Amino acid sequence: MPDSEVSAAAIAARLSALGLTPRVEEHARHATVEADVPESLTAESWREVLDVVADADRFGLLATSLNDRTLWAVVRKTVPTAGDAGGPSHQR
Repeated sequence: MPDSEVSAAAIAARLSALGLTPRVEEHARHATVEADVPESLTAESWREVLDVVADADRFGLLATSLNDRTLWAVVRKTVPTAGDAGGPSHQR
């Protein structure tokens, strides 16, 4: 399993442990984790949530005028170095 999947899964598990329902998606260059955030989330829980997403490469909060709030986090996939790009059969 690529590092990005492991990191995204770990973030999702920690958010789930805090009572949120995370969604994980794999993309070509990154994995994303999203979770709807209820208005009832306490200040202490917010600190814990921010501690969790701090492990991501980027994170943020999308808030709408309808009081919908979606927390998001992005974990970039590792790009192979020039020496690794061809795979083991191409290494010298």
